[in-house]
Amino acid sequence: MTAMNCDELMLRIQALEFTAVDLNLYLDTHPCDARALADYNQVVAALAQTVAAYEQAYGPLMNFGQSQSCARWAWVEQPWPWETQG
Repeated sequence: MTAMNCDELMLRIQALEFTAVDLNLYLDTHPCDARALADYNQVVAALAQTVAAYEQAYGPLMNFGQSQSCARWAWVEQPWPWETQG
């Protein structure tokens, strides 16, 4: 993955999440579609990688046990992940 800034990573995360949900809904009605399942698994892996890159550079995206906070509790130091910067 090429280096992305905070906003670019967040947009990629949002796009991948939308795609994962869309494929999930499709697979609910077409559970035997091997191509869709492969696409879903590829999107989920890319999403995990992108979330990890975001969290390493900018801090956790989710709390309540969903994301680790490695060095210290940093939730209040930056805008929330869903807030736009600019």
